Amino acid sequence: MRDYDEATSFLGDWGPFQLTIFFLLSASTIPNGFNGMSVMFLAATPEHRCLVPDSANLSQAWSNASIPWEERDGQRVQSRCWRYRLDILTNYSARGLMPGVHVNVSNIEKEKCLDGWHYDQDVYQSTVVTEWDIVCDNDWKGPLTSSLFFAGVLTGSFVSGQLSDSFGRKKILFATMAIQTGFSIVQVFSTSWEMFAILFLIVGMGQISNYVAAFILGSEILGKSARILFSTLGVCIFFAIGYMILPLFAFFLRDWRTLLLALTVPGLLCVPLWWIIPESPQWLVTQGRIEEAEAIIRKAAKQNKVPAPAVIFKTAEQETKQRHIRRYTILDLIRTHNIRIITILTIMFW
Repeated sequence: MRDYDEATSFLGDWGPFQLTIFFLLSASTIPNGFNGMSVMFLAATPEHRCLVPDSANLSQAWSNASIPWEERDGQRVQSRCWRYRLDILTNYSARGLMPGVHVNVSNIEKEKCLDGWHYDQDVYQSTVVTEWDIVCDNDWKGPLTSSLFFAGVLTGSFVSGQLSDSFGRKKILFATMAIQTGFSIVQVFSTSWEMFAILFLIVGMGQISNYVAAFILGSEILGKSARILFSTLGVCIFFAIGYMILPLFAFFLRDWRTLLLALTVPGLLCVPLWWIIPESPQWLVTQGRIEEAEAIIRKAAKQNKVPAPAVIFKTAEQETKQRHIRRYTILDLIRTHNIRIITILTIMFW
């Protein structure tokens, strides 16, 4: 096939068409940056201690002494997961005994937080952790939440390229955008940690697949000079902007449901891009859809106000309609020795 860059060189490097594609596709990765680190705020663990219910009828002195002290990081702090047995404390309080005076508190039997926890709200009003008490015996669910998200990222990394090759760059870009945004909205209404975690896995798949699709689409549409800036600076900078804006959202929105909903809104703003961003002409050519590819290039030429040649892709390229086009599968990731090494290293990195 004739070199694509040579065939479309008449468009120039930085016309209105290239600038539009560059900035819109780059900006579409901002929500990816949000989701990449949102778990740091959504599932943050604030300071907490066992809840002592008012029904225990403890005096102020015994209420203050109900939580044992322990060493943590070289400091003496109240326990997060233990309290002194309330029935014993209630008995001492009713008898008018004083902690540390009549009773050696350290000798009192301990029990777990049977009535839940009291969470400090100086930083967060609520998080996934405080919503479903993911602390103490259940504290393993916090790291698992993050792991499930990145398991989705790993899975999406493998399937996104396959899907883009089969169905087109543009369709997968917006399909994964819908998955990322739609399932994030559903997450806001999660009724359990299990529901939140499963949805987070799916969001992870959509997040990386959306980023990869945008990266590929921009790299194939743009010319050489624009392509280099797009792939090295464009998507990377806007992804980083998402990272940087995330703490600002979290500073003003201290409730995890409100924060997640706010992080989802920018994804909805990308919907109009469907009517602006075209399919990859290179992908269309490989599928034998020469007329559609030329129509996109001619529209770009009109936008850049440059004349387009009568024939953009040579007649020989029409043979791709009849030519057998090899379809790559996930097995190609282990087909050769070098590719196997790259695949294994990639898995280890993630």
